[in-house]
Amino acid sequence: MMARPCLAVTSGEPAGVGPELCLRLIDHDWPGRLVVLADEQMLGERMRQLGMSIPLHSYEPSDPPPAGALEVLHTPCAVPVAPGRLDADNGRSVLAMLDRAIDGCVRGEFAGMVTAPVHKGVICEAGVPFSGHTEYLAESTGTARVVMMLVGGGMRVALVTTHLPLADVPSAITTTALAETLDILDHDLRERFSLTQPRILVAGLNPHAGEGGHMGREEIEVISPVLERLRQTGMDLVGPLPADTLFVPHTLQQGDAVLAMYHDQGLPVLKHASFGGGVNVTLGLPIIRTSVDHGTALDLAGTGRADPGSLFAAVRLAFEMAGVDTIGCAA
Repeated sequence: MMARPCLAVTSGEPAGVGPELCLRLIDHDWPGRLVVLADEQMLGERMRQLGMSIPLHSYEPSDPPPAGALEVLHTPCAVPVAPGRLDADNGRSVLAMLDRAIDGCVRGEFAGMVTAPVHKGVICEAGVPFSGHTEYLAESTGTARVVMMLVGGGMRVALVTTHLPLADVPSAITTTALAETLDILDHDLRERFSLTQPRILVAGLNPHAGEGGHMGREEIEVISPVLERLRQTGMDLVGPLPADTLFVPHTLQQGDAVLAMYHDQGLPVLKHASFGGGVNVTLGLPIIRTSVDHGTALDLAGTGRADPGSLFAAVRLAFEMAGVDTIGCAA
């Protein structure tokens, strides 16, 4: 690893806001190197459209950029880019960008990677089945199970299930899935977030955490037995708790993270508290990966109105997870 930690920042869907958010990284003095993976010509065109003038420095591991320059690892688009207009011909270019960043992280060239948003649909239209960054990273690194966690608004919220239809959630919450998720969450809170004895607040699946079996039996038959077994191994687990009162300030203050059973159980609360400044973290990987908490925002692409707050927060958190002091840099 380089003496000054280096993060790879993938610019995401070229027709979205990712490229212009990456250009804004130059606004701050970061505690390490940032290498933006993007098509250099596309970045130059986006700068001209936005009336910006930023010197671009081609990435070389042994050649840090001069002050005031944005370091770019050229990853070409297949066809020209128009802000706000998706083109399936560039779908594979987006994946090539991810592959380069993943490879660099695995080899130790980069201390971690930060991802700007991609468009799942346009990648699928390019002929590559793609359900999201999280799943792609897991497959690319040979990781059997990963955990999605969002950080923001003073909260850390992890999920047992992610992008599933609500009708499929109960059957997906198995003893194995719950136990493995808690193992990963507890481990990474210790290793990546430096928490000596993390306390995890675990939501129930059903209203009122099942009301003693009157509103569902998943808490009795699956969740509680897993929590009790893992407590015997030393994990500090609270629950299952009714989700409607778990997110009140008094309860949240008693834990270091929340484990929600499904996507829309936990994330609406966090995004209400932090949207525009939240960070998506993939736990369980052999590498560090953080991301913005928003999509490609095609309607804002090329306007200069996109808020870089979430990208700044994702970069800051990635540096912190890599053990770098970020006091004094952007939030």
